[in-house]
Amino acid sequence: MSFLSAISTISGGLWGQKTFDIAAPATDTALEDLPALAVDMETTGIKPARDTMLSIGWVPLNGRSIDLSGAGYVVVAGGEVGESATIHGLTDDEIALGVKPEEAMEQLLEALHGRVLLAHFAALETGFVHKHCRQLYDGAVPDLTVVDTFSLERRHMERMATYPRGEDLRLPRIRERYQLPHYNSHNALSDALACAEVYLAITAASRVHTLKDIRE
Repeated sequence: MSFLSAISTISGGLWGQKTFDIAAPATDTALEDLPALAVDMETTGIKPARDTMLSIGWVPLNGRSIDLSGAGYVVVAGGEVGESATIHGLTDDEIALGVKPEEAMEQLLEALHGRVLLAHFAALETGFVHKHCRQLYDGAVPDLTVVDTFSLERRHMERMATYPRGEDLRLPRIRERYQLPHYNSHNALSDALACAEVYLAITAASRVHTLKDIRE
């Protein structure tokens, strides 16, 4: 059964926004038991209203374990890479062979069902998810529960009286501080894995215990 055909409840949310449930975990869920999905997208820019999604990578976490067997990566057809090719390395030929946006979003939502969305500077990912879901699901968006490693690390640094400056909150710089291995940036799958590992490092170093302590 496709995710679209499985959507049974679309309700009116805040300010009349229609939403549908993806069975996100309760806010009192302990981090040791928390199912999450680290997500990264490569796009033509940072503004969902005018820019295009080019690829999506995701990596599941079950509590404090990363499940690489559930990882996924799709290239999304329908866009032109333009100058963004210098950042992510995708070509128009690769994009032309990608999956349709609706198929890519359906795969992502199926992987996200029952999990929180974990991302670094998550406004980008949530913005593109909302954009495509409005187009695909009669204006409705998923009722996401979001954890942002950018915000997590900023709060952690502030609690430690070490205030972030410049590029301190970029994902590679955070990985350096936690002595995590270097990954090449701007591949959606490797960036999703990098985000998952940073999340585990930050939460291990912080006084946080439940989803309520870390959600946006």
